[in-house]
Amino acid sequence: MSNELLIFIPTYNERENVESIIMDIMGLSLSADILFIDDSSPDGTGDLLEEFACKYENVIVQHRAGKLGVGSAHKQGIKWAYDNGYKLLITMDCDFTHSPKKIIDFLKKSDDADVVVGSRYMDTNSLVGWNLFRKLLTNLGHSLTKFFLKMPYDATGGFRLYRLDSISSVFLNSIYSSSYSFFFESLYVLHLNNFRIVEISTVLPARVYGHSKMRIIDAWYSLMHLVDIYFTTLLNRERFEFVEPFNSTTKNLKEDKDWNNYWSGKDKPTHLVYDLIAAFYRRFIIRPSLNHFIRKYFDRDSQVMHAGCGSGQVDIGIADYIKISAIDISVQALSIYKKTNKHHQELIHGSIFSIPVENDFYDGIYNLGVMEHFPEDEIVKILSEFHRVLKPDGKCVLFWPPEFGLSVIFLKFVHFILNRVLKKDILLHPAEITRVTSKAQVADFLSKTGFSLVEYSFGIRDFFTYVVVIGQKTTQRT
Repeated sequence: MSNELLIFIPTYNERENVESIIMDIMGLSLSADILFIDDSSPDGTGDLLEEFACKYENVIVQHRAGKLGVGSAHKQGIKWAYDNGYKLLITMDCDFTHSPKKIIDFLKKSDDADVVVGSRYMDTNSLVGWNLFRKLLTNLGHSLTKFFLKMPYDATGGFRLYRLDSISSVFLNSIYSSSYSFFFESLYVLHLNNFRIVEISTVLPARVYGHSKMRIIDAWYSLMHLVDIYFTTLLNRERFEFVEPFNSTTKNLKEDKDWNNYWSGKDKPTHLVYDLIAAFYRRFIIRPSLNHFIRKYFDRDSQVMHAGCGSGQVDIGIADYIKISAIDISVQALSIYKKTNKHHQELIHGSIFSIPVENDFYDGIYNLGVMEHFPEDEIVKILSEFHRVLKPDGKCVLFWPPEFGLSVIFLKFVHFILNRVLKKDILLHPAEITRVTSKAQVADFLSKTGFSLVEYSFGIRDFFTYVVVIGQKTTQRT
């Protein structure tokens, strides 16, 4: 495996095709390795590929536990190409809708682009032998990607060349889909980050063997994901931009799996809708409310910690007013924060139970939607830690959902429909254990941990989503 070129082919029930496609690629006399990723094909494709891997040293086979999605196979294949130092990667199908002879044309264009895309729309006769339904479906997909993503390319096909030596591997971190929508999402991410994309004409004959593996549910999900990308671009364009991920140097820190899973990529329709609603709310409701209270209680250039920072979408705007140190237990969350707030002051991988700074360090601390995820005894520990790191008279600003907040009621209803009625077993966010029930409850938490209650606000500013609690550090713990 010392070649610069890798040809990647995902397989599922392609036993009739693998020998022919290997022979055709070998016949091109290229210095290339061929990687197959097989999703435990019931027809024995994986076993047959193993025979070829034993026979040819440039054939590599990986096996997966089941049918995990063509998009996830492509992400795995692309990552493997990066990890093994290839400069060029060609991705293609195994059913001969992508002709191996075309590989030469892709390579000829590789000096002129970062991505070469095989287009079915440059030649009016490119869909030779396809039935009317598949032609309509393919052309509809092309029209929709052009409309929603404003890209002229054939974005739904997998016959491509990637210049891995000019595209950073971090582009994979911006792609959520594990199914067919991977193709238009990945190309959109590259397009949005201004990589050079060119097309070459490809003709797609009817499959040699087998049939299309795309189901109606896959097409429906792809449409959902396309709409999600469109609105996400309007609300949170930063999600698609390239930034090197956050690398933690903190040792012996046990990360919370619930939060890592929450901030990892989500590709189920329900989660996509939830994320869109959450992004809208953070940007247009919570961000202005946070700006109001931060500017009300802190001077310009105050040193303030965002404790449990998450994605940091709410910090856009106030980062020009105060100096923010953002801490989170999740590396995934910090990577998103780094992307969203490119001019952040400081990122800290750590626990809010043990903040790695000296006593009396910050002018203030704030968090949004954090306290409710902990039982009462742990809330006391968190607030005590806040007290320790705050300067005398420092303030904490807590956005804390009440038991009867509108968002709480709404999400309870959504979870009831999803899990009790539809039997889906879906949790849109980690469990909320301790919501606010009264002003007296909040005052008691603050009093136990050395704070006095300055303001308790619940109103129209954030559409009755949060109780906003302002606590001020007292000189003595009570």
